[in-house]
Amino acid sequence: MNHIVSLAVPRRWSTRDDPAPGVVLLARAPAATASGFTPELVVRVGPIEGALSLTAWRAGALAALAGQLVDLEVEDTDVFDRDGEPTAYHRFSHRLGEVDVLCDQWAWLRDGVGVTLTGSVARADYGDYYDLFEDVAATVELSPRTAA
Repeated sequence: MNHIVSLAVPRRWSTRDDPAPGVVLLARAPAATASGFTPELVVRVGPIEGALSLTAWRAGALAALAGQLVDLEVEDTDVFDRDGEPTAYHRFSHRLGEVDVLCDQWAWLRDGVGVTLTGSVARADYGDYYDLFEDVAATVELSPRTAA
């Protein structure tokens, strides 16, 4: 990757760097909520094939998620400029077992590399976490990687 992704993770959240291919960070809240679901933040990074725009890449990604997640429903979508960086936002829900999960997802596309930040929480607990997810998203920075 040509860029380094940095962000501020909430204190006391456990983190794992590079836990799976394409996942550069997984952060989990210190404990599950009353719903039994533990809120988490996931940062994914990977090459985006073709000359796709941010909007086209995210539309394709959501279509792919529809085939992977149970009862996927996109509830909100926006594309905006954050400090000169085009940013896509989606809020979507899906079912994980008996839990109705709500996700806030931000995405950036730079130099053919896609970066997503996804905050996931049980719908019942979303009101306690959406501000935190937005605060974390506001700290995301993509910096050019310097030569060693």
